[in-house]
Amino acid sequence: MQRCIGPDPRRLLTLSLVSALALTQGCQPTEEDVPVEAAVTGEVAQPASVPGFAEMHHHMFAEEAFSGGWFHGKHTGTLVSCDGGFPESDHARVRMDLSSMLNVCPNAGGVNLSGIPVLSQMFGIGGAVASEIIGQVEGTEGDTGLHLGRMNVPTQWPRWDTIAHQQAWEGWLQQAHRGGMSLVTISLVSNEFLCKALPYQNIKRPCDEMMDVDVQLQMARDFDARTPWAEIALSPAHARQIIASGKLAMVLSIESSKLFGTKNWQSELTRVHNLGVRSIQPVHQLDNRFGGAAPHNAIFQVAQFLENCHVDTDCGLTGNGFTLGFDVDANCKNTKGLTAEGKALVAEMMNRGMLVDVAHMSERSVDDTFAISQGRNYYPLYISHGHFREVMHPGLAANEKTTPASIVRYLRQTGGMFGLRTAHDETRDYTRTPVANNCQGSTRSLAQAYEFGRMGLKVNMGFGADLNGFIQQTRPRFGDHGACSAGFPAEAAAQAHQQRVSGPAPLGTDFDVYGLAHVGLLPDVVRDLKQLGVNTTGLEGSAETFIRMWERATGTRTGMADAATNIDTTGVATYVPKATREAAYPQMCGHRYAPASKQMGESCRFAQECISGACNAMDGCSGLTGSCVCSTDSDCGSSQYCGWGLNAGKCQNKKARGALCASGRECLSNNCRWTMTCG
Repeated sequence: MQRCIGPDPRRLLTLSLVSALALTQGCQPTEEDVPVEAAVTGEVAQPASVPGFAEMHHHMFAEEAFSGGWFHGKHTGTLVSCDGGFPESDHARVRMDLSSMLNVCPNAGGVNLSGIPVLSQMFGIGGAVASEIIGQVEGTEGDTGLHLGRMNVPTQWPRWDTIAHQQAWEGWLQQAHRGGMSLVTISLVSNEFLCKALPYQNIKRPCDEMMDVDVQLQMARDFDARTPWAEIALSPAHARQIIASGKLAMVLSIESSKLFGTKNWQSELTRVHNLGVRSIQPVHQLDNRFGGAAPHNAIFQVAQFLENCHVDTDCGLTGNGFTLGFDVDANCKNTKGLTAEGKALVAEMMNRGMLVDVAHMSERSVDDTFAISQGRNYYPLYISHGHFREVMHPGLAANEKTTPASIVRYLRQTGGMFGLRTAHDETRDYTRTPVANNCQGSTRSLAQAYEFGRMGLKVNMGFGADLNGFIQQTRPRFGDHGACSAGFPAEAAAQAHQQRVSGPAPLGTDFDVYGLAHVGLLPDVVRDLKQLGVNTTGLEGSAETFIRMWERATGTRTGMADAATNIDTTGVATYVPKATREAAYPQMCGHRYAPASKQMGESCRFAQECISGACNAMDGCSGLTGSCVCSTDSDCGSSQYCGWGLNAGKCQNKKARGALCASGRECLSNNCRWTMTCG
């Protein structure tokens, strides 16, 4: 039977816009004036805790983001092989000619835009080449453009490095639920700039972010109506009821730079709230009518430039000495905070008991939001997906999008949470965890960040995976699909070898080889973290923590949830640059390599890379690769021998009694009789 989603009667009595503005402009109490609550106040008196973990940022319906023109595969199960991204395909590529997009800003203030890598890649060299580049990062072939080697499901997609193929099929979501996920925040998302870069024939409708959001919102309601094991939660008490009945609680959220478009935001907020939305990011990738965004990826600096044609020379985010689009200070931080409309929006969200997600906000916007929270007795703020700045490698830590300890303090004081990104880049060592950081990009890197958040920042965490979010995910520790490859090839090979010889052992699931390929493998991330030695108790109970945060938003607050005076950012090791690490490896033909790190059958350039000491590459110096092969029987298993003739270099299974043989080493009995048969 279909469940009707209507307005929560407790939220019908909302303050007017005038009242909301007054509340944001009045005197704010200082932290010293406000008592710290002894316990979080809830709607009900200490209900029984719900089990399970929370995934706080999941794009289940992103197949309809960007006007439906990017992803292959549907959440309902169109998990069929694709055409490999041919130039006239319906997914995974940008338009062949993007140069016309730059015509809106002919005057760049004397800055030579042609020398900017992201502009030359996307706008100068043509869409075919740009499509290839978009999916390329260290250790991956990418699945954009002509991804002919990435066509077949499930062996070639999804993988950890998928950004253009479905990762949120409903069957995988149910797999995650069965594995321990009891609450998920479904983020309805789009981006107009990315939509406009797609081939015209691929998009289904005009590039309008809120139109895409509305399509996804209806998809969520349809999914709710037909799915017996999942339900949209309209209040924290409702979420408890859903989980207690054995179902997955879904919280609807919106992530859009053009939030509410040019329409009256008060009316639009009421409309989406009535349709079940309970969380919103007031700001996404670009500055908007509500506030400033945190700059990070250069693609979105270009997008912001196309919005305002502004070139800033206070700091060089985009190029040498300049930043496109954003007005930044000398530290490359956005100077824009919340606007008057943004402050009013945040206040009205709080009137309705909605969850305020400050992910993607500029630091000044977060400061402004926190000031409003203080005026509401520390209304909870949360970050649905993010990286902890202090533990990330310098290149990523330089981005304002990463979260510093000062903002984590806001989350703790307001009783909020942090959704830890599983898309793990290279991480600095956190020396207080027993987990060795010797497989970059894998759960070992994720463990450094999680343990820093748990022991150092002491913040409540859930997952912030961002699957179907145009990003790559946790890499595997094993296999040949980019294991341990956030560093450089030689280090990756050495670290992958370490995993085999020192463990822990593989889980025995797809996660071992494909990494976090889809939402159904999130429980395996928990399992692998646990076997690495991470204390995952808080993570495994994060659904309860999320609901308590929501209860704090809808209940009565009397002060800070937590003074947060015990944050400790020490224990993070000094970052060693890649060039320094790479120089420690031996070199041959201009290539660094890890000695004796490759197993039989793995790709090699030189014999020295192979554990067996033999590689069948014709000429490693030419760049042509081969495979590690056996040279003696000891290179093979106890029931195998190293082949000869047509099977030279290949381990062969030893033969049973009566089989033809040339020598005793070919036989299980180790005896080849004069009749040339195994004895």
